[in-house]
Amino acid sequence: MAQELPNYVASATPNPLNKRAGWLATTAAGNAGVMLWFVFWQAVPGGGVLSHGLGTAIAALIAAAAICFALFAYVPFRLGSKTGLPLYIVGTSVYGVDGGFYLPGLLMGILQYGWLAVNGYFSALLLTTTFGAEANGVVHLTVGVIWTIVTALVGLGGMKYVGKVASYLPIIPVAVLVLLLVKTIGGVGSFDAAAAPKLSKDVVNAFGDGSFGVFHVLITFGVGFFATLGAANCDMGSGNSKERESALGGPGIGVFGSMVATGVIALLAIAGTLGASDAALAKAAAGANPATTDFLNALLGGGVFPKVIAVALVISAFPAACVSSMIGANSFKTVFPKINPLITCAVGTAAAIVLVITKIAADASIVFNVIGASFGPVCGALAAEYILSGRKWSGPREGWNLAGWISWFFGLIIGGAPAAVALANFISKDSVSADVAGIINKIPVPPVTAFVVGFVLYFALAGIRSKPVELPQRIDEQ
Repeated sequence: MAQELPNYVASATPNPLNKRAGWLATTAAGNAGVMLWFVFWQAVPGGGVLSHGLGTAIAALIAAAAICFALFAYVPFRLGSKTGLPLYIVGTSVYGVDGGFYLPGLLMGILQYGWLAVNGYFSALLLTTTFGAEANGVVHLTVGVIWTIVTALVGLGGMKYVGKVASYLPIIPVAVLVLLLVKTIGGVGSFDAAAAPKLSKDVVNAFGDGSFGVFHVLITFGVGFFATLGAANCDMGSGNSKERESALGGPGIGVFGSMVATGVIALLAIAGTLGASDAALAKAAAGANPATTDFLNALLGGGVFPKVIAVALVISAFPAACVSSMIGANSFKTVFPKINPLITCAVGTAAAIVLVITKIAADASIVFNVIGASFGPVCGALAAEYILSGRKWSGPREGWNLAGWISWFFGLIIGGAPAAVALANFISKDSVSADVAGIINKIPVPPVTAFVVGFVLYFALAGIRSKPVELPQRIDEQ
C-alpha cells in the first residue's frame, strides 16, 4: 500500500503557466540582485587572489561562475520550471516525503540566519566606520545586532513594504561599480602582482604557492556564497514562463553573467588602484577590499561623497537581509506549523546575533564554507536524481529516502571538515593540531568536493532509493 502523502506535499499546488513571467524579471533578476550585494564583490579580490596576476584571478572567477551555473543552479532551475513547484517539494524526490520536511526545507531556513549574520556584521561595519567608529567596537557590534533584529522582523511580516522599493535599489551597487571602474581603470596597465596581498599560509601549505591556490580560494568563496541561492533557483524557475528557452537566459545571465561582471570590476578596481602612481591610493588598496571607508575616501578624495556612497551601499543591502530572514521564517513556518513563528524566528535571529557578537560572521569564508558544504551534497544528489530519472522530476518518494540522506551526510562531513577546523581554531586558537589541520585543509574547493561526494554516492546508492509516490496535481512532463 502506497504511503499517504503528508499535508505539506498533498497540498502543494504547482504554479500555473498563465501566472508565470519571463526569465529577465524572475530568475535573472533574482540571481543578479544577490551578486550585486557589496558583501560579495568586496570579498572577491581578497585572500591573495591577485598575487599571481590579474589574468589568473579573472580565470578563477570565470571558473567559479561556471561551476555555480552548471552544477548548482541549472538542475534546480530545470526542475522548478518543469514542475512549477518549490524546492522543499521537489526535494522530496531525493530525501523522501518524511525526510524532505527537514532537508532541504529546514536546512535552507537555518542557513539563512548565517546569511543574515554576515549581512548584519558587514553592513554595520561599513556604516559605522564611515562615521569614525572602530571596527569590532561596541558601536559597530551594537548596530550589527540592531540591524539583524530589524531585518528579521521585516522579513517575518513586512516584506510587502520593502518590496515596493527593493526593485530599484540594485541601481546603487551598479552605479558604484561603474564609478569604481572609471576611477581605477587607468592604473590597471601598471599593476604588478608583486604588490598584491599574498595567499594565506594555510593555502600555500596545502596547495603550494602557485595558481591553483588562487583557483581554490575564489571557487571556494564563490560557490560557498552561492550554494543556497543555486538551490533556490528551483523556486525562481517555478515562476518562469518558458523553461527551455529561459535556462541560459535566467540562471545563465543571472548567475554566470552577473558573477563575472561584478567580480571582474572588483578585481580591476583593486588592481588599478595598486597600479596607480598615487601612494595613498595604493596603500588604501592593500586590504584588497573596494567597499571600505578607507578605500572610498582615498579613491574619491574624502569629504561627503564617499560617505554618501557608503550609506547608499548599506541601504541597498537591507532588502537582501530581509529576504534571507523571510526565507528562514517561511521555512520554519512550514516545518513547525503549530509553533508560533515569532518563537522559531527568534531562535534563528538569536543564533545570528551570536555570530555577529562573537565576530564569527566577520570571517565570511567560515560561514559560506559551512553553507557550501551543507548544500553542496543537496545539489549533487538533485543532479544525480535528475540524470537517473531521465532528466525529469521523479516525483516524491516514500518515507526517508536513505540514498539521499547518506549522500548528504558524507558530503557534509567531507566538504565541511575544513570549515570545522577553521571554526574551531577561530573559537580557541590552534585548538586543532597543525598536523590534523594540514591534512584536512588539503581537501580542494570544499563546497565542490561536497557536491561531488553527494553526486557520486547518490548514484552508487540508487538501488536503495525508496519508491516514488503519485502526486495527482503534477503538471510537468511525464
